[in-house]
Amino acid sequence: MESKDILLFENKPIRKLWHNEEWYFSVVDIIGVLTDSKDPRNYWKVLKNREKQLVTFCNQLKMLSSDGKNYKTDCANTEGVLRIIMSVPSPQAEPFKLWLAQLGKREMDENQDPELGFERLRELYKAKGYTDDWIKERMQSIDTRKRLTNEWQKRGVQQGQEYSILTATIAKGTFGVSPTEHKALKGIEKENLRDHMTPLELIFTALGEETTRILSVKRDAQGFNDNHDAAQDGGTMAGNARKNYEKELGENVVSPQNYLNTTNLSALDTTKQE
Repeated sequence: MESKDILLFENKPIRKLWHNEEWYFSVVDIIGVLTDSKDPRNYWKVLKNREKQLVTFCNQLKMLSSDGKNYKTDCANTEGVLRIIMSVPSPQAEPFKLWLAQLGKREMDENQDPELGFERLRELYKAKGYTDDWIKERMQSIDTRKRLTNEWQKRGVQQGQEYSILTATIAKGTFGVSPTEHKALKGIEKENLRDHMTPLELIFTALGEETTRILSVKRDAQGFNDNHDAAQDGGTMAGNARKNYEKELGENVVSPQNYLNTTNLSALDTTKQE
């Protein structure tokens, strides 16, 4: 397992994964840190069966195991981890809470000065082997996405399902395929689609989302329905731009290229569809 994929707490490894623009941590690894259990996996199984609401704080994400293979693993973000810790009767939990508080403070500092967060994320992508051109477009797409979701929040769109529906609507209009279909084309499942896009796909993603944001502001869209109309129109406008690009240059924007290992990174740095 590569060092960039783990954190160390008192010399014990905790696997981590960047997902949906935030860190997720392996719950089993955290249980192993918090308890003296010789079988953290079984401890977690018993705990979540006893308190079934704990699973609502988890996502199943593929993580690298000690045998070198990827398996679906219960993972939680910082907020979810703190909630799970509350259910673990262990004196070892307190220093872990302090450690998470330090991580939380770093995130708060980055919220006050977004450049800190962007620099940390830029270094993360660089460590994974992404090219400078790709990282530039990814940073731009993250900034554009943040502006859009901030606008949705101000306009009464609910986080979660409503965000997901609007995002899928924009993507379908922009690329002519749904995010699920786009993932299937690239041969990925649970991974973050945007981390597997080519620079050109990221550019058109940002175009669709920024156009949607501008339409929402111009129309003073309020609530889900108004913003859904803006998402449909924003996606359509970006989709028309994509079609014109493809017609003039004879290249497909939607690409099967993905980031699965460092050997594919050179492919991600090109916009041409073979």
